[in-house]
Amino acid sequence: MTTAKEIMHTGVTWIPAHETLDRAAQLMREHKVGALPISAEGDQDRMIGILTDRDIVVDCVAMGKDPSKVTAGDLAQGTPRWIDAGAEVEDVLHEMQDHRIRRLPVVENKRLIGMISEADLAQHLSDDQIAGWAEKVYSRN
Repeated sequence: MTTAKEIMHTGVTWIPAHETLDRAAQLMREHKVGALPISAEGDQDRMIGILTDRDIVVDCVAMGKDPSKVTAGDLAQGTPRWIDAGAEVEDVLHEMQDHRIRRLPVVENKRLIGMISEADLAQHLSDDQIAGWAEKVYSRN
């Protein structure tokens, strides 16, 4: 049985809700990632959302907004999805497919310890598993 913890990558960098999107983009570049979990004001361990590079482009830049004035918290929407570190890979796939998400935070003892991305799936899963996942996540239905 392969678990979420075994396929995730570690070293997740948080962005506080009050930080601006230009700072978020700098952090993404520095850490070579496309997403950052957003922490609640005053509670570094509570995730209120995930900010992606696409969010910055589509919901800020393309809307004519200034990334130095819009905060990560401004773009935090909905309830963040996550998975327990001990969850089986099939559970990871179902969570990502059911919610059509490409990145999934991994939590252990109520603390964020890693993230699972498309690249992580590609390195650890069979071609058939990847194809099934991609079909469900990327379909327009």
